[in-house]
Amino acid sequence: MAPVTTDTPRSAPSAPSSPRPATPTALLLGAARRNMRQYGMLVALGLIVVLFQIWTGGVLLKPNNVTNLVLQNSYILVLAIGMMIVIIAGHIDLSVGSLAAFVSAACAVMMVEHHVPWVLALVVALVIGAVAGAWQGFWIAYVGIPSFIVTLAGMLLFRGGTQILLGSRSLGPFPEGFQKISTGYLPAFGPNTNYHNPTLLLGLALIAVVLVQEVRSRRRQREYELDVLPRGLFVAKCVAMVAAVLAFTLTLASYRGVPVVLLLLAALLIGLGFVMRNAVVGRHVYALGGNQAAAKLSGVKDKRITFQVFVTMGVLAALAGVVFAARLNAGTPNAGVNFELEAIAASFIGGASMSGGVGTVFGAIIGGLVLGVLNNGMSLVGIGTDYQQVIKGLVLLAAVGFDVYNKRKVGS
Repeated sequence: MAPVTTDTPRSAPSAPSSPRPATPTALLLGAARRNMRQYGMLVALGLIVVLFQIWTGGVLLKPNNVTNLVLQNSYILVLAIGMMIVIIAGHIDLSVGSLAAFVSAACAVMMVEHHVPWVLALVVALVIGAVAGAWQGFWIAYVGIPSFIVTLAGMLLFRGGTQILLGSRSLGPFPEGFQKISTGYLPAFGPNTNYHNPTLLLGLALIAVVLVQEVRSRRRQREYELDVLPRGLFVAKCVAMVAAVLAFTLTLASYRGVPVVLLLLAALLIGLGFVMRNAVVGRHVYALGGNQAAAKLSGVKDKRITFQVFVTMGVLAALAGVVFAARLNAGTPNAGVNFELEAIAASFIGGASMSGGVGTVFGAIIGGLVLGVLNNGMSLVGIGTDYQQVIKGLVLLAAVGFDVYNKRKVGS
């Protein structure tokens, strides 16, 4: 007798479920996680500004103080940009303050004692920076000596060279054109509007560039089928960015306009930011800092990239020395003291990682501004320099501790 079988009805295969669109909250949280350090420092900068604006009775954000804030921290911001790139590549540079001092002393000797035209002195200064960076990059990249040792030796070498050039004297003053590198402003033109017209035009141009960039970025994300912010949140983000740029523009335009050194910083931010974000050499720097062995296997020419990174750092250190000398209107033997520590602190506060491969040029600017606002705000409320050093040390420790905490959280 044949066995009796009972067939149970099978359920029809379910159609593949389409992925649920991400909610606005999930998109915001995802963006915050991907850019936690950078967004965190932006929020921290905003809170510090609000705190000192209230504490100083509104003095912090007065137009003349905002301008002074830019001028006082310009050379540290230049160094922080270069230091961020060095740290991304997995190295460190302890010589930048001494190199800046040596370049400022060389400029003083050329212009004051030998009457070299200031434009030629500026070019020679940048060449000195490039040669110094190439010297250190050679020992690090091609000989294999750790960057800590090479740049420590460079710190001693360039500090000694500064003393040889100047001894115990200060040389100045400098030609007016050279001084304007750090203390000059865009000339005014146009009708009387109670504002600095060129600054208003630059602000409007910057707003247009920001909006175009945001729209292009959103369109590119959609082309690659990536999650984008809902239209309402995207519009709110653009409005907030426009409001921030407009407020900063009106603040500068109500005083003396855009300082020349701010244009210099903007050019560095845009140029080096584009290179690090979009150019092949920038991606190789990130790859080298993230995992040197894997980068070499992938075809990254690690020695050449390291050499180029230190040449770039040398040029930026020379530029910082020029800006500092132009602001001080003299070459002094004590120039550049602790500049390297400020630049390193700004880089780590701005999102750099001790292990390399992480960070942005914009983050270096944010980190430098955090330190600059802290310095300026604490000075305005009468906090002594001893307590200022303690507070800045705690801020740096908190920033690096936050980075370590995030890595452990991701690894667990």
